[in-house]
Amino acid sequence: MALTEKVEFGWFIPTTGDGKHIGVPPERESTSEYMVEVAREAEAAGYEFVLIPAGGDCLDAWVVGSWIAARTTKLKTLVAMRPGLMAPVLAARMGATLDRMSGGRVLINIVTGHYPEDLKATGDPIHASHDERYERTREFVEIVKGVWTDEGDGDGKPRGFDYSGKHYTIEGGLSKPMPLQRPHPPLYFGGSSPAGKRAAAETADVYLMWAEPLSWIREQIAEMERELAAVRERTGAERSVRYGLRAQLVVRDTEEEAWDAAWEIISQADPKLRDSAEKLHAKTDALNQRRQMELWNESRDRQYVIGPNLWSGLSAIRGGGAVAIVGTPEQVSDRIVEFAQAGISSFILSGYPHLEEARISGPAVLPLVRRKLAELI
Repeated sequence: MALTEKVEFGWFIPTTGDGKHIGVPPERESTSEYMVEVAREAEAAGYEFVLIPAGGDCLDAWVVGSWIAARTTKLKTLVAMRPGLMAPVLAARMGATLDRMSGGRVLINIVTGHYPEDLKATGDPIHASHDERYERTREFVEIVKGVWTDEGDGDGKPRGFDYSGKHYTIEGGLSKPMPLQRPHPPLYFGGSSPAGKRAAAETADVYLMWAEPLSWIREQIAEMERELAAVRERTGAERSVRYGLRAQLVVRDTEEEAWDAAWEIISQADPKLRDSAEKLHAKTDALNQRRQMELWNESRDRQYVIGPNLWSGLSAIRGGGAVAIVGTPEQVSDRIVEFAQAGISSFILSGYPHLEEARISGPAVLPLVRRKLAELI
């Protein structure tokens, strides 16, 4: 990433409850009022968008995203399209509708899915076929983009989009309305496996990774650049992507206070839960989740410290992007700047509880990061 490229910051909407601790019943219910409060706090703190999670026990991201968009003014919502669980033309219409109703404030997260049992429970016929799910995802995104960019024959009237693939056959697909953002809302995409990276190289605008040691992130970016080069060689298309990082934050005035706060997050969890969570995560066929658990296992004798101010202690309790950046505002901003120098231009951050941690982290960290990046240009 050239350091002249804009760096964006997103926060997280807790749709399964919230609180100071994980591994115990949530201390706060995810009511509509509370989620809007978190969103407004994130907006006031300087965050530009919010990720709304999908799958499992999460409230529906589209309903939550619409609710939040109607009650904020500048904040964008990152909502999930789920190939196999949503029809692509219908998904395109939903995305375009939310884009128009929010005044161009929608971002799209393409979620292929990582727990086969979750996919099976929601009716995915190829829940157990990892690489095939990414093949289907590529077709899904091609159709969504196709109907979004169907400009017709110059008369402004769409022709209708036709598509014939292994997983989808579309005749005369239309998105009414068309999205407000042109050519379409940005597409965010995660997947660490070779199949995931191939699909991202062919379709994504932003390739998302979960926080890992800096050297691991550099390796992933290098792998994606090779996939993009392969796309150019195979198709002649000059594609590029931006890179994003999902991370937790624990920011305090002193480093000692930050580490105390980090350990407090898992202090109420039953030790047996840590073992059961590890077994649950081991069942996934998602490489990114396995990488998170590898970091957790390898760092047990180091108090789960995996790098300067990087901590994997949450990974046994929660799945997904669990690695936290822990420290003072100076330390946390230094780590974020290092990731930006490695190529990251989109950061999706969160902390427990999400309301207070947005209020703490935004004013304390974001101006520091922006100032330090500006000094590097």
